[in-house]
Formats: sequence, C-alpha cells, structure tokens
Amino acid sequence: MSVPLVWSSPGAIAFQLGPVVIRWYGILMATAIVVGLWLGHRRARREGLPADDIISAGQWAILAGLVGARLYEVAFNWDYYGRFPAKIVAVWEGGLAIHGGLIAGPLVGAWLAWRWRLPVLRALDIAAPPIALGQAIGRWGNFFNEEAFGRPTDLAWGLYISPPQRPLGFAQHEYFHPTFLYESLWNLAVFAVLVAWLRPRWAARPGALFFGYVGLYSIGRFVIEPLRLDSFWLGSLRVPQLASLLGIAVAVAGVAWARRRAAALAAG
Repeated sequence: MSVPLVWSSPGAIAFQLGPVVIRWYGILMATAIVVGLWLGHRRARREGLPADDIISAGQWAILAGLVGARLYEVAFNWDYYGRFPAKIVAVWEGGLAIHGGLIAGPLVGAWLAWRWRLPVLRALDIAAPPIALGQAIGRWGNFFNEEAFGRPTDLAWGLYISPPQRPLGFAQHEYFHPTFLYESLWNLAVFAVLVAWLRPRWAARPGALFFGYVGLYSIGRFVIEPLRLDSFWLGSLRVPQLASLLGIAVAVAGVAWARRRAAALAAG
C-alpha cells in the first residue's frame, strides 16, 4: 500500500539576506532556548528563588549542553567528521545528540549553582519542564533538515524524504517514519506530566522532578530509537538505547534518593 504525498520539508533555509543564510534549524533552536529561559525565570520567581542568578547558570548550562551534544554527535560519527573536519562546527546543518547535552548541560548548571550558593536541586527541578518543552520545539529542526527519520512506512502520516537525503539502500523508498515527530510529541507529553502531575506531588522532594524528567525522556527515546536508521549498534542494542537505559537507572536511583533525603530532613 502506498500513501500520497501528505507532507514534506519545504527546505532547510528559511530566508536569505545577501550572504547571510537563516536556517529553520537555528530559528527553532533559538526559539526553544528563549521559551525555556522564559519559563524557568517565571517559575523561579514564583517559587521565591533568585531567578536572575538561576537563569544565568541556565544560560551557561545551555551553552555547555550544546557543546556536549555536538561533541557526542561528532564522536559517534567520526568516520564522517574525520574526513570532513570543517563540518564539525556546522551545527546549523543539524547533528546535536541530546544525550551529550543531558550529560554536559546539567553538570555545568549544577556546578555553577553550587558555586554561586544557589539551591542546586530546586534549580534542576525548575529546569526540567523547560528542557522537555525545548526538546519538543527543537526536534522540528530535524523536519526541515530531513534528518532523524525512521524506517520506510506506508502509514498515512509517512514523511516524504527527497532522494538526496535517503540513506544508502533506501533510494527506492519515498515515505519514512517521522521519528522526530514521535519524539517531539513524547517530549510535549513529558512536559505536561511534569507540570500538571509530578510537580505538585513532588514539590517537597527537591531533585525528584529533574530525575523524573530524565527517566520519562529516556523511556520514550528507548522505544522510538529502533525505528531510526541513523544510529549505531553496540551488541544487540543501539547506542542511544543503551544511553537511555542508563538514564532510566539514574532516574530511578535519583527519585528514590530525593525521596529518602526529603524524609530524613522532615524527620530531623
């Protein structure tokens, strides 16, 4: 069964002003960052925390996360970047691995919060929902770049991929799973769960909300990843799936630790 052309990328370039090329990927990443910082600042003020200082730490965390995401991507695609080193800095073409960002960003943000004598765990909880929403927005950059799609499909929502962007061995296929969309919708659902359900229930357990985000994101990524065509295998699992399993383990341990810590503080 074949599907009609329902939707396809209009191209990676939004507009051009002389020699300056503005790409959709950059617009969406910038939008995700601005929205995330605005939400974080708003929440910090509502909780009576030093919002400006927390957002300053968050800005450095975002920068570290972008660097970490790029380094992670380059490390696992060195066959390509080793041959074309100039492409390492071409982040506007895509290629930001979220697992690298989840390692570098929170570590730098938490370290700065500790150094500036900010409430580290509460700051991480404030960051969690904006991170999830930012991912939901940023994933659409993959749509415009025609990347991060999945296996061929004949489903009604199959995404048309132009011939130059089709992987080797798939030139005869036109429609592919829009796995970027699946992950975007999952992240949007994670954002809603964090804000509407977990945050009021875990308000007295600093750190739990952040670890909850890590676990929920990792579950979705583990399930969606097998559909993709662009990830590396390590044994019987893909590398992002292994990273997701580690994320789930960290989340379970982190939520349990936050619960015990809150109970101990309440008792003592």
